[in-house]
Amino acid sequence: MMYVLIAIGFVLLLGGAEFLVKGSVGLARRLGVSPLVIGMTVVALGTSAPEFVVSLDAALEGVAGIATGNIIGSNIANILLILGVTAMIKPIQSDPGTVFRDGVILVLCSGVFTLLCMMGVLDLKAGMILFAMFIAFLVYSYWREAHGDDPEVAEMHAHEAEEIETPDNPWMLLVMTLGGIGAVVLGAEFLVEGGTTVARQFGVSEEVIGLTMIAIGTSLPELAASGMAALRGHTDVALGNVIGSNLFNILGVLGAVAIIQPLPVAQQLLNFDLWVMMGATILLVPFMLTRWRLSRLEGFIFAVVYIAYISIQAYGVDGFLQKIGA
Repeated sequence: MMYVLIAIGFVLLLGGAEFLVKGSVGLARRLGVSPLVIGMTVVALGTSAPEFVVSLDAALEGVAGIATGNIIGSNIANILLILGVTAMIKPIQSDPGTVFRDGVILVLCSGVFTLLCMMGVLDLKAGMILFAMFIAFLVYSYWREAHGDDPEVAEMHAHEAEEIETPDNPWMLLVMTLGGIGAVVLGAEFLVEGGTTVARQFGVSEEVIGLTMIAIGTSLPELAASGMAALRGHTDVALGNVIGSNLFNILGVLGAVAIIQPLPVAQQLLNFDLWVMMGATILLVPFMLTRWRLSRLEGFIFAVVYIAYISIQAYGVDGFLQKIGA
């Protein structure tokens, strides 16, 4: 039964996020919202909805390991798995100016997030710091792009909005939006319940379930969006999706969840997974500083590194660290 719950949860999350994004983007268009704002906010919020709802549900259910593991695991999956798979479909190439500032901001914010986690718990104060940084990032990005300081970035966000095809009927758009929200909430409930049952039955920690199975599940909307963008030749959209999603995850999602419910940070996350996330994030820097081209071979290496990371989780992080003498 737990596997059925997990499977249904995955389907509801993926389908719900798809309907939510299409419905909300369509409504925003009818309200005259610019493609720039739609790409920056509506699309990014829609694709991050699964992470937020799953983490909030897990926190309220008392399984903080799933809540924090989900976000850290999603950020790792976004960089290594999604960028890796996208580059294998079509090499990612983008003007360095389109990603440099946001990429540097991602590295710095990831560092702040890691330092806050080192305190052992993401409490109200930590949540307010993260969420304040999230609001500041949104305001700064909108001001920067609305004033034409980064036309390439504005074009990339416009592409994000253009990728979304929506129906014209406003009532259909409203139904899609509300139905998408309902499906994401229900899918999160099923996924957390099923994941918790798996963890208890097999003696696996909650954070490992969050880092692996649930993180991959909540990253499916980004994977689908990035894969379709690559097939259409908009690989810069895939790159923007990942950077934006990772920033939304650590600042917006965990910031908001920590304000609502304090999140203890498991020792494994402190010893290993946070540093994998930082390493994967820093791995983007050489590409940001140069011509930003991720070839098929480099994408394959990213994917292999992710498979190795999942294999370490299956083997047991404590055993792996002992084996390498860490």
